[in-house]
Amino acid sequence: MFSRHGWFGAMAFAVALLAARADEARLLRFPAIHGGRIVFTHAGDLYTVPAAGGVARRLTAHPGQEMFPRFSPDGRWLAFTAQYDGNTEVYVMPSDGGQPRRLTHTATLERDDVADRMGPNNIVMTWKDASTVVYRSRGEEWNPFKGRLHAVGIAGGPPEQLPLPRGGWCSYSPDGKQLAYNRVFREFRTWKRYRGGQADEMWIHDFASQKTTRLTDDPAQDVYPMWKGDRIYFVSERDENRQANLFVLDPKTRATRQLTRFVDFAVKFPSLGDDAIVFENGGWIHRFDLATEKAVRVPIEIREDFASGRAVLKDVSKETTTHDVSPDGNRAVIGARGEVFSVPAKHGPTRNLTRSPGIHERNAVWSPDGRWIAYVGDASGEDEIWVRPQDGSGIARRITQGGDTYKYEIEWSPDSRRIGWTDKKNRLQFVDVEGGSVTLVAESKAWEIREFAWAPDSQWIAYTMPEPRKFGRVFLYSVASKESVPATDGWFRSGSPEFSSDGKYLFFTSERSFAPTYGTTEWNHVYQDMERIYLVTLARGTQSPFAPKSDEAKAREETQPAGKKETPPDAGSSEATKDGGKVAGPAAKTSGAEEKKKEAKVVVKVDAEGLASRIAVVPTVPSTYGRPTSVGDKLYYLRKGKLWLYELDKEKETEIGEAEAYRVAADRKKMLVKVGGAFAIVDLPTGKLDIGEHKLSLADLRVELDRAAEWRQIYGECWRQMRDFFFDPGMHQVDWPGIRRRYEPLLEHVHQRADLTYVIGEMIGELNIGHAYVGGGDQPKPERVPMGLLGARLVRDPGGYYRVERILPGHNWDPRYRSPLAEIGVNVREGDYILAVNGRSVRELPDIQAALVGQAGRQVRLRVNGAAKEEGARDETVVPTADVQPLHYLDWVLGNIGKVSKATDGRVGYVHVPDMGVPGLNEFAKFYYPQLDKQALIVDVRGNGGGNVSPMIIERLGREPSMWTVARNGSVNIDPSGQVLGPKVLLLDQFSASDGDIVAYRFRKHGLGPI
Repeated sequence: MFSRHGWFGAMAFAVALLAARADEARLLRFPAIHGGRIVFTHAGDLYTVPAAGGVARRLTAHPGQEMFPRFSPDGRWLAFTAQYDGNTEVYVMPSDGGQPRRLTHTATLERDDVADRMGPNNIVMTWKDASTVVYRSRGEEWNPFKGRLHAVGIAGGPPEQLPLPRGGWCSYSPDGKQLAYNRVFREFRTWKRYRGGQADEMWIHDFASQKTTRLTDDPAQDVYPMWKGDRIYFVSERDENRQANLFVLDPKTRATRQLTRFVDFAVKFPSLGDDAIVFENGGWIHRFDLATEKAVRVPIEIREDFASGRAVLKDVSKETTTHDVSPDGNRAVIGARGEVFSVPAKHGPTRNLTRSPGIHERNAVWSPDGRWIAYVGDASGEDEIWVRPQDGSGIARRITQGGDTYKYEIEWSPDSRRIGWTDKKNRLQFVDVEGGSVTLVAESKAWEIREFAWAPDSQWIAYTMPEPRKFGRVFLYSVASKESVPATDGWFRSGSPEFSSDGKYLFFTSERSFAPTYGTTEWNHVYQDMERIYLVTLARGTQSPFAPKSDEAKAREETQPAGKKETPPDAGSSEATKDGGKVAGPAAKTSGAEEKKKEAKVVVKVDAEGLASRIAVVPTVPSTYGRPTSVGDKLYYLRKGKLWLYELDKEKETEIGEAEAYRVAADRKKMLVKVGGAFAIVDLPTGKLDIGEHKLSLADLRVELDRAAEWRQIYGECWRQMRDFFFDPGMHQVDWPGIRRRYEPLLEHVHQRADLTYVIGEMIGELNIGHAYVGGGDQPKPERVPMGLLGARLVRDPGGYYRVERILPGHNWDPRYRSPLAEIGVNVREGDYILAVNGRSVRELPDIQAALVGQAGRQVRLRVNGAAKEEGARDETVVPTADVQPLHYLDWVLGNIGKVSKATDGRVGYVHVPDMGVPGLNEFAKFYYPQLDKQALIVDVRGNGGGNVSPMIIERLGREPSMWTVARNGSVNIDPSGQVLGPKVLLLDQFSASDGDIVAYRFRKHGLGPI
């Protein structure tokens, strides 16, 4: 019988258990275990906790990241990767805590962040023995996909590379004679259930025989080998759910068993201890007992202040995103960090109109009547348009409902009654501000409609319509008839429409200027600067502002006969105006107020027939233009980073000055300009722009930053953006709302921006697709310290000096390929010894690089000798470089060219394309055209990370000769030029990605040769 006391006791236990679970921490990362202790990373710091769980104790506290801890085999030391001195390096400290000691001094890499898909540099992998740490470094690789394994002693000394061309996660055999390891490293990529060329396998290297054998061969990832006794544990996605789980393998028989069966979350970043493996799963740490083969979740609490995640008052003056100006030019509305601010031109307070850290408000615009601010906000959980009083009083009112996709720019109609917007569903719509009714203007089947403009009478909308496989055209939509008519034809790309302020013309940009530029490397051409500004007269009877002008003499009026009453001419006739346009007779007696009112009323008339034939060019130079703005006879526009003015009445163009953006006030008297990141409100400029005394003060652009609320909003918006932008509306058959709910509980455990990036990456990784990345954010980052590098392979001799084993070749005329020891006037040769750096003996240093910290780009004095002794030594001044990866790349390419030339007696050419962007094009041009005389060509795209220029590469490789031209005393020339005759072959590897992979498909599709 269940007693009342027993029932209450059970309930009390359950409540206590629930309370403990409620306090349980998540987002515990990169765990390691030794005996009864676990060390892990949380919010960028290291913590330790008993293996059974409990309250964790913090071991490190630094703004940078401390990560990938690994216990030494004897448990005394903790090696880890950290950013104490700015760069990401390997450190060691007592396992119970203490002063960290730096072990490595390596190059400062660009892609070196725990939130980057390439992962950090110098990740601690394991220990070789109780005194040697093994880590992975990309410092000597030109390709960020690749890394090499190095070993460094905790007592100091230079690191040594393991005898492997590349490596990743690894584990030594119990006797230390073999190494199980991965070759690929993609564990920071947001692409789950991956099956492809970079799916990693496990390998075993025997140090005695120098032989390497493949251990696994499965389409799925087989990673994190952990060698214990006669078993190798690892993580794979090879089960029926394609979820990462723990497996075990017999290295002799290759027999494999699955040990865990997690479904919702992956097993991540495991680490082997004496009798257990710990790993991440769903943000928790699990401990897998090797004897029982059972996994249990380790309950861990963290009781810290988490200062990096606290709410702060933050200056966001450098984070502005959108801007507009009030109709009278007295204020500007500026968006920054998801808030909307009203900033005075000179006097008065800056107002944060929204004050909502958990809501993203953006694209704010001022109503032409001056009363309202409209913006896009996601307070409802979807993008909607909101309107609020411009002075900050009152509350915001939502004027759209049922938001279902991402909204782009919004624009008020000049009468302040409607707001137009475009969205990711390729629609242009407008909403009635008072009634809330929505009207669909247009919908494209090709792409997003991003450009539109209201007519001055608010009865027409001009917009650019993208069309499938055609140039974009400008259309005119009638609010009254709800019909659109084309204003331009499809022969030329047109866009950026803008009505003239009097409603007579529609200005637009169009690519109609043809002036080819011929290439230097080959006989080919490209068209640039094709754009100019054009106008179309909307009404058939409207004259072009550039119509011929003629000064005519006026005839003197005849005197009327006596007694005859004068009949005034009709006000609409040509005789109704005399003497410069003043109306004669009674019409001239109209009051000034009535005349002003009459002039202010604009009615736009559009004669659709023949619109495209009524186009005239604004006589400016062909270039690239920003959207023009009309103010009477003035036309403002941006051209290549400068603001320009064209005066139609004078047919004169004036350079106003440097500007990144501008907005003209609704009253057409003021302008908001952005120059060099600063904003200013000025009178409409007609000459050189000087914003000096007109700059807006952004000192009070500050937000009360509630990081937790902001992080939750970012998570939700990222989820919506994937929903709205992902190519497959079915989301790869993933329950996308369910995925959001799965990862959302992790948000309350986010205490630094890198962890938010990780959570979002885990979420989008469920879509199982490439090119789905996440990054950015303002996590604390220590200042990087550029390492001075000599561009040489240095080997320490037994006496402590460094022998220059090899100097990397350079192209010293190119700063990118500058090799410091190979520069003119530097007398350092291979085989020389470096004895001292800036007067410091290298024998006293743990590593010569310790004397080169911060010395990149500075003069350094090296003490050099041909022998390892002081006698006869000389001083040489060199300037170290900050990056030797280009030198390693050049050395590799030149070596390949030499090998191919030697093997083929100079008949076959070789060119490597490192990426499909501008650098890759440069390398292709640099090495392709000098080898046009070769009889065959090897095109190497190994390690090509992608881009978008593969069609250009393929076009050149696929050329065939149509004729030969011969001139007297000249060689035979092939037509078309720029081609290598003879066979071609393409080389690629698993690191040929994105467009570096597509190029192989194109190569095969066009039958250019074997791959």
